[in-house]
Amino acid sequence: MTIRTILVDDEKLAIQGLQLRLEKYTDVEIIDTCSNGREAIRKIKTEKPDLVFLDIQMPGFDGFSVVKGVMEIEPPLFVFVTAYQEHAVRAFEANAVNYLMKPVEDDKLADTLARVRTRLAEKRSAEEAEKLKTVLAEVAPDAIDAIPEETDPSSDRYEKLINIKDRGQIFRIDVDSIEHIEAAGDYMCIRTADNSLILRETMKDLERRLDPRVFQRVHRSTIVNLNQVRQVKPHTNGECFLVLDSGAQVKVSRSYRDVIARFVH
Repeated sequence: MTIRTILVDDEKLAIQGLQLRLEKYTDVEIIDTCSNGREAIRKIKTEKPDLVFLDIQMPGFDGFSVVKGVMEIEPPLFVFVTAYQEHAVRAFEANAVNYLMKPVEDDKLADTLARVRTRLAEKRSAEEAEKLKTVLAEVAPDAIDAIPEETDPSSDRYEKLINIKDRGQIFRIDVDSIEHIEAAGDYMCIRTADNSLILRETMKDLERRLDPRVFQRVHRSTIVNLNQVRQVKPHTNGECFLVLDSGAQVKVSRSYRDVIARFVH
């Protein structure tokens, strides 16, 4: 599997340094480099890379503007590379694979590429499955009926208690008491009515442990316990807020509006 990659940085030496570090990875193919945000948006739309290493602070269009500028197409994976630690939270909110500090350390680059390979493999597996179903529907429609649909998972396979080590203590949290979960990279903020705890785990891994019939993604960085929802408040631009038992409000982005349908009869 070749990872078609674009490097974006307004500093020529930074691009050259990253190119040198990536040379030993035979599956990484650098198809282009860009020195500013506008050029990056154009190249991403035309070249359709798998991965973009993206500087954040650039004149004109910064890294976050580049991400926003390619949202109308299926975006690549992004890794932010910057000298400024304060941008970390925004980078994870932009669903970046990782956030690397300059100068890039070899071990952190290796870990980042491992994450990229995992995400690409999962994406391609899903795409291949959909292609197979499409072909079967055309040439052997009867075969589609023979493909078993995913049944509702038994709640017994999902966890009832989650152990969280936070501030030197271990907390045993009843899953039903969780109101919502907010993600920032590899950290999850678990919020109950009377506590907020930090768990070092990715959103994807945590989702596997929670019953999807109860815990639903309502934003790319937020999961909510549907049993805790008491009110739906419409907002502008097709978004809305869920009011929870504690009175806390969680925004539902337009991409997840189908979650609201189950509250409307």
